[in-house]
Amino acid sequence: MDISARIETAISRAIAEGQAGAAPPKLASALEYALTPGGARIRPTICLNVARACGDDKPGLADAAAISIELIHCASLVHDDMPCFDDADIRRGKPALHKAYGEPLALLTGDSLIVAGFEVLARAAHHDCERAIELIRILGQRTGMPFGICAGQGWESEEKIDLSAYHRAKTGALFIAATSMGAVAAGHEAEPWEELGDRIGEAFQVADDLKDALLDAEEMGKPAGQDVANARPSAVTELGVDGAVQRFKDILSGAIASIPSCPGEAQLAQMVRMMAERLIPAPARQAAE
Repeated sequence: MDISARIETAISRAIAEGQAGAAPPKLASALEYALTPGGARIRPTICLNVARACGDDKPGLADAAAISIELIHCASLVHDDMPCFDDADIRRGKPALHKAYGEPLALLTGDSLIVAGFEVLARAAHHDCERAIELIRILGQRTGMPFGICAGQGWESEEKIDLSAYHRAKTGALFIAATSMGAVAAGHEAEPWEELGDRIGEAFQVADDLKDALLDAEEMGKPAGQDVANARPSAVTELGVDGAVQRFKDILSGAIASIPSCPGEAQLAQMVRMMAERLIPAPARQAAE
């Protein structure tokens, strides 16, 4: 089974588990709404590619690791879009969940997805209990405080932002989780893989800054121009389009160079390059030529 099929199969299983029994119908529906359609599934794809590069000897555990990260990511999108944060009307080309279901159900959906992320790992622990415990630890670290996406969102409430800590937590945390959890699921140590995730997260942030500056809401599937509107720090504001593209390329080179030695090192490097090509919006590529 290819990686995309593995991801969607595991997502469907997680949705079914969340809708089982006497689940509240509206909340059960909102859970599926938050997860489908799923966008690019970048984080779980990275996780499974790292697991494959490291041998993928426990594919059931690797699938659980990948999906747990996607569940946390989708939870963060639901919460980020709410009026208390970004107050966004659209996400992935359709009404944001709080617009479709209301704020109370949006809050509960995000909470349910976070819990489901950890439950998925617990259900897969029979594949290898020691690895599963480490996966749960990493997911918790990259979800909460002080290094996770909750910390990243928290920086937006501070009068003075530590920009490096903000980006590493808000954007980078789940990419670090993706690379390190993919390695752990396949029996490798997490720490050597953190730099790759950190660099991919940094590249993703620059690409997102470029999209926000150059694309419209229809092209993005979510509100555009938010960095300027909310006075957020941006690579485009700081460096211009050409400078941001060059920064992206430099980060990408560093990411590939940071890949630890493993059986699938060459294939993983190719995956990172291909992913990067899809991240940069066409207007940015044209402007840099």
